[in-house]
Amino acid sequence: MRILISRLYAPTFFFGFIALALWLSSGYPQQPGWLLALLAFAIALSFLAEAWLPYCPAWNRDHRDRRRDALHAAVNEGLSSLGLLVIPFTAALLPIPGMWPDDWPLWLQLLMAVSVADLGLTLMHRLSHRLPLLWRLHAVHHSVRRMYGFNGLMKHPLHQTLEALAGTAPLLILGISEQVASLLAFAIAIQLLLQHSNVDMRIGGLRHLFAWAPVHRFHHMKYGRAGDVNFALFFSFWDRLLGTSFYHPHYRMGSDDLGIGSRPDYPGGYLAQLAAPFRPQGPVMPCPTAPESLLQQP
Repeated sequence: MRILISRLYAPTFFFGFIALALWLSSGYPQQPGWLLALLAFAIALSFLAEAWLPYCPAWNRDHRDRRRDALHAAVNEGLSSLGLLVIPFTAALLPIPGMWPDDWPLWLQLLMAVSVADLGLTLMHRLSHRLPLLWRLHAVHHSVRRMYGFNGLMKHPLHQTLEALAGTAPLLILGISEQVASLLAFAIAIQLLLQHSNVDMRIGGLRHLFAWAPVHRFHHMKYGRAGDVNFALFFSFWDRLLGTSFYHPHYRMGSDDLGIGSRPDYPGGYLAQLAAPFRPQGPVMPCPTAPESLLQQP
């Protein structure tokens, strides 16, 4: 039974919650609060699944980071909600109205929004590993010492804003509706829960399409440039196109593999992490060497 659930968990979680969101949005288009309630249920279910079927049991224990991660999540989700309020004003400024395909089925509009946003987010993510100024902001996300659902929302708010602009600016120019934008924000939150989940999910060939936890965990390796892989949020084929795809089916990630190898002393408190990008960096240590078992071709 556990093996069956481990295989069904990721696709059921993703498509199940997206389908519910589409149904709620179609039936109650003027009441986006339903999506927040559905997201709260998804978070609770994610935590229950992590407790029952953990990939790494040690990652379920508090590392003195729960309060900090909850603050990151609350602030960043609040920023996303505020961003939705800007959409009607943006639409009014468009020089060419009606570019967004409002006559398409809602699910197809969401698929288009996800695809366009994912490309922008992937490119911004990659730049954040290349440009020192962006990396200072993005490093907050890579300072984690365990991976579980809330890690996806653990970002510096300035970097969250830059990512949001990279992902949604083309959609805003096209005139995306507030309804589809709300669904997109919900889909991103669901994907982040899956991407950083501590559930021992087995996704098989779906790893070639979706950047869920078994794929994304390798992005959080602390071994210098070894972690400059698997940048995509939704679709892992972007990384194959960019030449940044990596997967090792037999290597099992642990806490010793995570973090910023050159900054083992990176601040752990919420306010300290907000200030860290603007303060002089501490001593930069040599990055640890990746284990041989990780470097060997599977």
